[in-house]
Amino acid sequence: MKQNAYLYIFIMFAVTYAIRVLPVTLLRKQITNRFVKSFLYYVPYVTLALMTFPAIAQSTSNTAFGTAAFAVGILLAWFHGNLFVCEIGCCLVVLILNLIF
Repeated sequence: MKQNAYLYIFIMFAVTYAIRVLPVTLLRKQITNRFVKSFLYYVPYVTLALMTFPAIAQSTSNTAFGTAAFAVGILLAWFHGNLFVCEIGCCLVVLILNLIF
């Protein structure tokens, strides 16, 4: 068991190190390809969305309530609601749905 733990730690170290070192060693000049630049621009947003959406959906007693609150939050943000308005709207949707059902 102890040998497996050391192996796992080494694999995690190697993967983390490779992720940090390979771009520096392989890409020595500025990226000019529009597709690659736009892909790299949106990667943090997609990663954040992939981590956030399951937490939103599962944070309530019913997954449908969390999904409904998420939809209301998107609509409020789309129509220029600030962060506080979106938060209050999402909380109210969950509260109302919990009271009704």
